[in-house]
Amino acid sequence: MNTPKIVVTPHAFCKSRSLKTELLGHFPNAVFNEKDRYLAGNELADFLTDADAAVVGRDRIDADLICSLPKLKVISKYGVGLDNFDQEALRSAGIELKVTSGTNRRSVAELTLGFMIGFCHNMYSGAEKLKRGIWRREGGQELTRKFVGIIGCGNVGQDLVRLLQPLQCEIGVHDIEDRGEFCREFGAVEMAFDEIVAAADILTLHVPLTEKTANLIDKLALEKMKSSAFLINTSRGRVVNQRDLHQALVAGEIAAAGLDVFWDEPPTDTKFLQLPNLMVTPHIGGNAREAVDAMGKAAIQNLVDYFS
Repeated sequence: MNTPKIVVTPHAFCKSRSLKTELLGHFPNAVFNEKDRYLAGNELADFLTDADAAVVGRDRIDADLICSLPKLKVISKYGVGLDNFDQEALRSAGIELKVTSGTNRRSVAELTLGFMIGFCHNMYSGAEKLKRGIWRREGGQELTRKFVGIIGCGNVGQDLVRLLQPLQCEIGVHDIEDRGEFCREFGAVEMAFDEIVAAADILTLHVPLTEKTANLIDKLALEKMKSSAFLINTSRGRVVNQRDLHQALVAGEIAAAGLDVFWDEPPTDTKFLQLPNLMVTPHIGGNAREAVDAMGKAAIQNLVDYFS
């Protein structure tokens, strides 16, 4: 067959010289998004026109878009989350969706660990005060031996458990899958949702966005948490009800929250973003250089396998 036309939307992939060179070595007709942002609507439809295959990250692939792309045969996911795809529409159109799980787990797990250490040792609050000329030596507490509640114990959650081992934390796990064997190996305990929310000194979320996980952490869940607890979300923004979290942080219902993901991205609620007990990063959990390389190589290999 003729060399297939591949289009690549993720700007992190498109900024990587090595990934672009590798893809072009397999598919000389590859075209890259040079706009340094996600694409949407007619702009995305125009970019994907006449493509045989696409490498897609967070761009929204909905039913209307899919209907406008009769040539598209396969999408290779850059990353792991699939909530931006209408998977039923893809199946109806006969378009295959390829994903390699776990490619960015260490990157996300390390950022999560960074949030934990930063909160425990007042790194964020202390830095902000010092920048304003306030010298206050509040060393916080050690992460060691704290109770960490992990909701979602797949690739990232399990990697986080491994990273926490030297710190001798008590670890509770809540997952829809049976994680008994893993928990026994690493000394973690499987717990019900309400139990883990109430017990955790640090509650961290590592679940995909589905109908069941949307608004998983809402007013009721936040009210069950310790007032001294930290909440961390490096999974998907809409797993946490942002309005309820805002109110809980203002009221002191929990001590602080760390978010790498948001209800809308980029976020525009400046009052929320400027809360003193909220630490934020711009969805960088899976974007360490090593993770970008691993996700890109996996996406390329999916296409090589498909067209070979």
